[in-house]
Amino acid sequence: MQVQNLSKQNSLIQDLVADIRSVSKHNSRQQFRDRIEMLGLLIGYEISKTLAYQMVNVETPLGIAACSRLEKQPVLATVLRAGLPLHSGLLRAFPEADNCFIGAYRKHAPDGSFTIQMDYLAAPVISDRILIVVDPMLATGASLIVTVQQLIDRAQPERIVIVSLIASSAGISSVFKALPDVEIWTAAVDTELNNKGYIVPGLGDAGDLSYGETMPR
Repeated sequence: MQVQNLSKQNSLIQDLVADIRSVSKHNSRQQFRDRIEMLGLLIGYEISKTLAYQMVNVETPLGIAACSRLEKQPVLATVLRAGLPLHSGLLRAFPEADNCFIGAYRKHAPDGSFTIQMDYLAAPVISDRILIVVDPMLATGASLIVTVQQLIDRAQPERIVIVSLIASSAGISSVFKALPDVEIWTAAVDTELNNKGYIVPGLGDAGDLSYGETMPR
């Protein structure tokens, strides 16, 4: 069980998290997406420090330089649609990465309960590779558990990293109970979930703030 809570150290990540939480910044979808994309780039940089590198010789105009390069590119897996801006930022950090896209959402019942409906998966080969799963809000953890389980049922990654912007304490516990070997990298941890399973204080609905409200399912 491993949680990398990036709020424990001061950095530009925390400045950007303050922006995306603030209702005064929610009037521009473009600015909201841009800030999340920047967060993805910065979190990707932090993750890159933990990856394996190899020395290679690179030809310059004046000679040969010994340089470090990633041994292998990760696979970036994103839960649609809210995860797209965060995915875009991570893709800037790892521009040669392969990509996986997952359609998963909450299907609500009249009593207020919900199940996770997964109806789309487009994935490259992930066996023996580093899998980075992107979902901006780790609330109950239910959609991430279903998503990751579907992926590892098909193949076994070398390492699984979950990236969120804001995670709930309960969601983190649920994920580790179901998937004890994953890592969670998050920019903030909130302690409360409301009766609808949303993070409090959180930031609202990341998908709606990025792309507009959807019709009821």
